Amino acid sequence: MLNTQDILETINMIREENLDIRTVTMGISLFDCVSEDPERFCAKMYDKITKSAEKLVSVCEEIEKTYGIPIINKRVSVTPISIVGGAMDRDGYVKAALTMEKAAQALGINFIGGFGALVQKGFSKGASALVSAIPQAMSETEIVCSSVNVASTKVGINMDAVSLMGGVIKETARLTGDRGSIGCAKIVVFANVPDDNPFMAGAFHGMGEPETVINVGVSGPGVVANAVRRAGNCNLTQLAETIKKTAFKITRMGQLVANEACKRLGVPFGIVDLSLAPTPAVGDSVAYILEEMGVGKTGGHGTTAALAMLNDAVKKGGLMASSHVGGLSGAFIPVSEDAGMIAAAECGALTLQKLEAMTAVCSVGLDMIAIPGDVSESVICGIIADEISIGVANTKTTAVRVIPAYGKKAGDSVEFGGLLGKAPVMPVSPYDPSVFISRGGQIPAPIHSLKN
Repeated sequence: MLNTQDILETINMIREENLDIRTVTMGISLFDCVSEDPERFCAKMYDKITKSAEKLVSVCEEIEKTYGIPIINKRVSVTPISIVGGAMDRDGYVKAALTMEKAAQALGINFIGGFGALVQKGFSKGASALVSAIPQAMSETEIVCSSVNVASTKVGINMDAVSLMGGVIKETARLTGDRGSIGCAKIVVFANVPDDNPFMAGAFHGMGEPETVINVGVSGPGVVANAVRRAGNCNLTQLAETIKKTAFKITRMGQLVANEACKRLGVPFGIVDLSLAPTPAVGDSVAYILEEMGVGKTGGHGTTAALAMLNDAVKKGGLMASSHVGGLSGAFIPVSEDAGMIAAAECGALTLQKLEAMTAVCSVGLDMIAIPGDVSESVICGIIADEISIGVANTKTTAVRVIPAYGKKAGDSVEFGGLLGKAPVMPVSPYDPSVFISRGGQIPAPIHSLKN
């Protein structure tokens, strides 16, 4: 039986607390598009994407009207292009990115992901060509996203790939310098990348996924922050219970939308990613949750412990609400996309070093962080290597999305607009790790990789 109080509570969450479905993402396999001819490959890819997802936007809009639930983004992810692109050269991969852009624009979606490679153990010819094409591809497209997995707990860290990605990020920043180096906001470097993540810029359609699939990403930091506020002066066990119950309600809404989208599109259901994904909107902030929990200011002492508790409670509540939880699932801490994180960084409470510590207990990594534009490639590589090592050592997904803001220095800010928000340019350590980075090779897998 429907509970009137539950219905009213959900309506209030949507109207007053920024509750929404952050994304409905359709994953599409491109294995049947493989061709020795780049022109033929691009034509088949365009047809496959536009045919498979032709009703995605209209169905999402119907669900919004039916249930009154905002669906902020409609997205598509595809098989990593380096895998299906095969022997194409750099120019061929740039053409593939432009074709992805064209298909996405024809569909009216917000982003398309999958211009990426899996290189944790080494480079295929296709992966090498694709990685070299990333700067041009990101500078010549608006909604194409790229991800490169450089490490896993099973095989260790490909430091040659880390070194290359430092250069890729630096060059992309230069090519898009007139736009705040926004091209870097579409590039993610991963460890232990999941196959079913619906969130950009890291989404792609994994090897073991069905022909097409629907993955849904929910949100709701504002809802959790208000629940914590209403809980008042309770102990931490009681507070964790409050967060769990709130995450359950948020995830159930995501499950409802996922089921409806799959039924109307005739596509299998994949997962609900129950990540708390913030926005620049006032109140829709993971940082504000931590501050409601009592840390004073995000970045201060106690922040990592509060985030660990929040992340765990969200996962426990979500798992009770859906049998198919996946993707990243937990709490995101992107600086530019979170009003509370922005404020904490601007006042000096939140530093790059503290953010790195926080990533050890949450679901993603160093995300949407602007750094000075004159930072060296080796420092960018060092930032990547540090963060990736946390994921490898802890058997979890971590990622790096840093933006060397061309022409900006520490203390400046860069505007991206929309969900990408505004990023304060954060200082980095001036010490040069180039000797370590230039050693290259593979950092071996940790001992706990031998779980078989």
